[in-house]
Amino acid sequence: MTDDPDPTPHQPKPPTREERRQMKSAARLYAVQALFQMEASGQTRQVVRREFETHRFGAIYEGEEMAEGDPDLFAKTLEDAVTWQAKIDQMTDRALVAKWPIHRIDPTLRALFRAAGAELVAGDAPPKVVISEYVDVARAFFPEGKEPKFVNAVLDHMAREAKPEAF
Repeated sequence: MTDDPDPTPHQPKPPTREERRQMKSAARLYAVQALFQMEASGQTRQVVRREFETHRFGAIYEGEEMAEGDPDLFAKTLEDAVTWQAKIDQMTDRALVAKWPIHRIDPTLRALFRAAGAELVAGDAPPKVVISEYVDVARAFFPEGKEPKFVNAVLDHMAREAKPEAF
């Protein structure tokens, strides 16, 4: 017998607003990594999704704990990126200068544009939030480079095309 007067099992506390925001940010970073992996390896969305949700979300690598990602946003972003890839790639091409079609840009940036494009085309987050979040993802991958400014410009163009009413 326990001294606990409440015999019901304790439910974990729901995440705070800040924790939910961090989980969404992590899901976006993981979505870019997953899309990159899908392109590089030829693995299906389902295989990569399972791997990330099972082995990456909250995993510990070399003593560092990976962030817990929002599984719903992660799954929806992957699904929408695959479903809408042709439309997203065309939007990205229009946002890039003519000399740099999407197939010529860095594969990490291509994955980033596809993940962000999925949210711009089929997501619920305001375009300015999507742009800000994916510029932060670009900073994570390219901390010393000019890529975050490039990402900002391309995503701004894509957002104005996908959701002109938001501007």
